[in-house]
Amino acid sequence: TKAGAQDHTPVDTSGFEGKVKLACVGDSITQGVGAAKGQSWPSQLGALLGDKWEVGNFGLSATTLMNSGNKPYQKSGKFTAALAFKPDVVVIMLGTNDTKPNNWKHFEQDYEKDYRDLISDFAALESKPRIFICQPPYIAKDGNWGINDPNSIDQIPVVTAIAKDLKIGLIAVHEALKGKDEFIPDKVHPNTQGASVIATTVFKALTGKEAPVPAAQ
Repeated sequence: TKAGAQDHTPVDTSGFEGKVKLACVGDSITQGVGAAKGQSWPSQLGALLGDKWEVGNFGLSATTLMNSGNKPYQKSGKFTAALAFKPDVVVIMLGTNDTKPNNWKHFEQDYEKDYRDLISDFAALESKPRIFICQPPYIAKDGNWGINDPNSIDQIPVVTAIAKDLKIGLIAVHEALKGKDEFIPDKVHPNTQGASVIATTVFKALTGKEAPVPAAQ
């Protein structure tokens, strides 16, 4: 693919003079709620990626992908900060809070439109970042706070179609966490081990390599 074009292949870091700036965009799961201090999935991913990468964590608790949701990510300061970071690579993992009944009622009308809108804001940056979007993470058992797995699963075909259409990376986070209920004690937020599962899954998508096994496993 030509320079700056989107594709789903691993990121070639050889063309970067400085560090590769990675923006991790998401909700409380990205922010690190549930994991030990300093062990969010972006932190663990940064350790796996090493010195060539600079990882920015722009996760914000309770945020929704949809702008009609109760706390839209695109109306937050973290979104503004993620754009200002001028990332070379963006990983987006949103949709968990959209599964709450009061937000979910807007799914058919707004979800795909707002996801494409969010992606376009990053795609328009001068830094022309490579963009990867994640399946929403697996929610254990019957969920919590109205957050539930059936509605997470319903997002997967839409996210898959967007990634295919825009030729951007798709990261199988739901698949990676599915059935690992012991890593999701409150049924929504992965613990340190669960965050490791996400970090190693994202690592493989970005680098094309299997991650070295982290100490947390």
